[in-house]
Amino acid sequence: MSEPTFSHLNESGQAHMVNVGGKEITSRRAVARCNVQMSPATSAAITSASLPKGDVIATARIAGIQAAKKTSELIPLCHPLMLSAVTVNISVGEGVVAIEAIVETTGQTGVEMEALTACSIAALTIYDMCKSADKSMVIGELALWEKSGGRSGTFQRPE
Repeated sequence: MSEPTFSHLNESGQAHMVNVGGKEITSRRAVARCNVQMSPATSAAITSASLPKGDVIATARIAGIQAAKKTSELIPLCHPLMLSAVTVNISVGEGVVAIEAIVETTGQTGVEMEALTACSIAALTIYDMCKSADKSMVIGELALWEKSGGRSGTFQRPE
């Protein structure tokens, strides 16, 4: 296996923002997913909209969309991007909330970080809104599931 290269390090090993000016403009898309594990009673309270802070799913969806748009302000070496679309899908199962973020743009760099950030902040919002009912919730399994566009091509995580 070859040694990994880190594009965010210059010849001297110092962190820097990658110059994407010479890269081709392509359609880019990324899909990230994560889960929030919780008690079945908490997921039932989300479904029945009986938590005191209000509509957990709608609030988490909006938080995820806002987070995708603010990624370059949160991750130091990310480029600010003009996003074409951000979709945050949230489904509630017994004892789990599954979050999927899909981010698209046409540009010179990908949207993987935007999709991962959207999932993370949606999950943290769910935690915040439900913590009075369940402090034992666990946010986990955050991962990039798909990406397309750009020089490195397509990636798809095996199911």
